[in-house]
Amino acid sequence: MDLRSFNMSDFSTNRPMTERREMVLTVGQGEGDLQGSDDRVLQAGADYLHRLGGGILQILPGIYTMRNVLYLHPNLTVRGSGSATVLKKAAGVVIPLVRDSDWYEARVEVEDARGFGVGCGVMLRSYGKSGMTVVKDTVTAIEGRVISLSKRVYKNMWLDERATLATIFPILTAEEGVCDVAIENIILDGNKEENEEINGNYSGAVFLQRCHRYTFRNVMARNYNGDGFSFQVCDDFVFENCVSENNANLGFHPGSGSQRPQFLNCRSTGNSQGIFFCWGVSDGIAEDCACLDNRDFGISIGHRDTDNRIVNCEIVGNHKVGILFRAPLSEFRGAHRNAIHSCVIRDNGFAENGYGIEIRGTTYDVEIRDNRIEDSGGEKQKVGIAIEREARGTVIEGNTFVNMASDVVHACAGE
Repeated sequence: MDLRSFNMSDFSTNRPMTERREMVLTVGQGEGDLQGSDDRVLQAGADYLHRLGGGILQILPGIYTMRNVLYLHPNLTVRGSGSATVLKKAAGVVIPLVRDSDWYEARVEVEDARGFGVGCGVMLRSYGKSGMTVVKDTVTAIEGRVISLSKRVYKNMWLDERATLATIFPILTAEEGVCDVAIENIILDGNKEENEEINGNYSGAVFLQRCHRYTFRNVMARNYNGDGFSFQVCDDFVFENCVSENNANLGFHPGSGSQRPQFLNCRSTGNSQGIFFCWGVSDGIAEDCACLDNRDFGISIGHRDTDNRIVNCEIVGNHKVGILFRAPLSEFRGAHRNAIHSCVIRDNGFAENGYGIEIRGTTYDVEIRDNRIEDSGGEKQKVGIAIEREARGTVIEGNTFVNMASDVVHACAGE
């Protein structure tokens, strides 16, 4: 070999190639690397990529029937084909237990095992003096009325506490340390008409706990009999161009302790609440979002939810209040230093007092600047901003009020 033929002055390619390229694994119905039409083929793909350290699970067009949740893994991208890819929850059943199950048992006996299948996701619930107890699991075998689970229940499920077994589960979930995940271009359908309602602290179309650094792009969560997107103690979540629509409860539920959530160009409509900041959610932003026609509140902010910003959003037609600052139990627990800038707040509150924005209790240093706060002429939103007497430091500057009976009402709690 004649070394003189090499250009020894070009060293542009001598950097170490240490970053791997991710595998793309396709899943489809009649096509793709893996083929099927339910949660099992999706889970097989996610698990296969997990063995390789992560990758892209490309879900080809089709309606995929979810009889169990898709468990996510670190460094995974779940990418659909837009509106052509739908993960739809199967019809649910709820059946009473007919035999006490103690915490160390791995099988339960039910009144009727019809509607359950091997591999399906289930939720055990009982209702004792301390409230509802919940156990989530997967069915591994069925023998008559006896259903085997993948692990011991670790909770008592007793008949005198009205214990039941139900096919209730999220569509996507992860817990404790499953980080760096992206969900893109997909519809999650909860099949609300055929499933029982469940509290968003236990499930949702998306339900995540103690996971960090997730990105959702072009994801719709619809028709879930509970929350659309629920995440608890999860930091650095980003939602871009996402929709939460016609869910029974909360549209977006940034749960307790979740830091720096971002909602960018998202829409929440037809839920009980558009965006519900739970407890201790800080440094978040909702920008260029729309919270429309939610049955209770467009946005709700409360217990130690501090330093969040609502910017250039449409808060329109929400039945009870457009934006609610919930009353804290003490000053320390207040929703302090939050800001509402450059928003349109219209036609809210018609089911109650007609408030566009309501600030309750010892809530301090809220900034309300440069917003358009209006009623379109139907006398739905009567008061632009209602502030209870305990609130302090509220800044109201540069806002435009249109067709309000009262622009700003102070000390509304005692009136």
